[in-house]
Amino acid sequence: MADFLLLLHRLPHMGPPPSPGDFSTMLQAYMGWTDRMRAEGRHLGGNKLADDGGKMLSATNGRVTVTDGPYVESKEIVGGYYMISARDYAEACRIAETCPHLTFGGRIEVRQVDNISCQA
Repeated sequence: MADFLLLLHRLPHMGPPPSPGDFSTMLQAYMGWTDRMRAEGRHLGGNKLADDGGKMLSATNGRVTVTDGPYVESKEIVGGYYMISARDYAEACRIAETCPHLTFGGRIEVRQVDNISCQA
């Protein structure tokens, strides 16, 4: 089995925030899916990311610069992530197809994780 990161992309301006009832429905869908993945032994972790813009770091000539980001101009933002286990990309994509994020208008980027050991 391999580990895969499911990056949950969404458009920054997908309309007004959901009503409390719609939000509850969405939350229940995500929680139900997570519980199913956990019961199947596939769920390795995941969470919603905060709605703030985050920070971007870059280094030039040994000097680190921290700026706000990602920027509003971004066509999409990453709103959350899941870590799952699957045999290969095909299975990881089949699993991602069942994620409620697609139902709510989002996109899912599937990336295999190269597990490396950082032993001292």
